[in-house]
Amino acid sequence: MTTQALLGARLFTGERQLDGHALVLEAGRIVQVVPERELPAGLEARRLPGDSLLAPGFIDLQVNGAGGVLFNETPTAPAARSIASTLRRFGTTALLPTFITDDPERTLQAHAAALEATTHPDSGVVGLHLEGPFIAPERAGVHDWRFIRSLDDDAVGPLLALAERLGQAGGKLLLTLAPEHVEDAVLQRLVEGGVVLSVGHTAASHERTVQAVKAGVRGFTHLFNAMPPITGRQPGPVLAGFEADEAWCGVIADGHHVHPANLRLLLRTKPRGKVLLVTDAMPPVGTQATSFTLYGQDILRQDGRLVTCDGTLAGADIDLATAVGNAVRWLDVSLDEALRMASLYPARALGLEATRGQFAPGLRADLTLLDEELSVLATWVGGNEQWH
Repeated sequence: MTTQALLGARLFTGERQLDGHALVLEAGRIVQVVPERELPAGLEARRLPGDSLLAPGFIDLQVNGAGGVLFNETPTAPAARSIASTLRRFGTTALLPTFITDDPERTLQAHAAALEATTHPDSGVVGLHLEGPFIAPERAGVHDWRFIRSLDDDAVGPLLALAERLGQAGGKLLLTLAPEHVEDAVLQRLVEGGVVLSVGHTAASHERTVQAVKAGVRGFTHLFNAMPPITGRQPGPVLAGFEADEAWCGVIADGHHVHPANLRLLLRTKPRGKVLLVTDAMPPVGTQATSFTLYGQDILRQDGRLVTCDGTLAGADIDLATAVGNAVRWLDVSLDEALRMASLYPARALGLEATRGQFAPGLRADLTLLDEELSVLATWVGGNEQWH
């Protein structure tokens, strides 16, 4: 069994940056962070560029597609793994393929595909994000309203079974729903069964959203988007997301989905660790494509936005490395905090911090190497090195 030390780069452990230290790996796991001068003689050493930064691999909870592949269009394990492979070039070493509101039969295909992909420990797939179909028709956005349905007892069973099987494979099921259409008892059953619940595509009142958090909801999917805005008399789900200290908020930092001023206010309001970066990436990411098809309609790539012909946003044209850079430039956060928003905090949101998100003994060797411009030089997934 080979033990290897990565040295020469500055290390970001998930807590702080270190110079003159090495990251020791063995069998796809992190052994320790140690000063270079204390490395034992004879240890295999891999020297990295001196002006680079080695950080925990990025974790994306919301990925619809990349590299020309759309998970809704091709709900198969190879498709999920292909999406993960494409996004590795942008520093993402773990992700949830995201399946939005669609036909029930195709949704079950997505269940099976995500489970199969998750069973491959180095695929980069760590579960499934179901964004719908249990959402509010009036806040559907680009989702096809024909497939929106109620979260009744018949739907709960398959979700619990999937969450259990994903958990056995080391993965998680994230479910985005509109809490005004789901009873607290159902929310509690899902949470007790290991499903991570997030508010999204909702028209819920502030009061209902607060109650849903009390019932176990722990996330807000692309906060601000597909939700009513805050008004003087109707603060709605957005303000509930600001107030809920126990809940995390995923945000799309592309400059199109949310104004940076709103995100700066969110960061000043939420406890540290409760705002995390997501991409909502779509098939054009990682390609030169100018359009793709969703639900049979053309989605156009225009000036950093993905839109329908009537201008409705349809996912995002961004990767996590770019989102990290945007957070530093626009959101008044340090590079360390921006990196945590793309790695440690998503790991905690899913309950996977014991295996991912920082450099600590026993955690997976999922790593991202960045240059001074925050471009991705290389990644390691389970210790497997790939230069980009």
